Amino acid sequence: MQKWNNKTTENLLEIILELETLDEAKKFFRDLLTEAELVEFGKRWQTARMLNGKVSYSEIEKKIGLSSTTITRVSKWLKKGTGGYKLMLNRLNHHHTSSSPKKGLC
Repeated sequence: MQKWNNKTTENLLEIILELETLDEAKKFFRDLLTEAELVEFGKRWQTARMLNGKVSYSEIEKKIGLSSTTITRVSKWLKKGTGGYKLMLNRLNHHHTSSSPKKGLC
């Protein structure tokens, strides 16, 4: 299996940084991914948010419909991953607590 951290993936991530609006992101990701992949990624992000909010695995499984294996995987990456989930959760919390409302993808 090819390593994920390569020039091709880096090019993809760089172009993602060029997206400016929610509409642009929807268009790009819908062309890039299948509907099922988009739904799955959305569920994983929602799971990370719920785990961060101390929601139980059983409640997440019931509300989102992910398997306990996937919830465990998200939890593992949330606790011991590269820090990406934590980075975005902190950024989301910062945006929600800032005194000046901001527009954007969050």
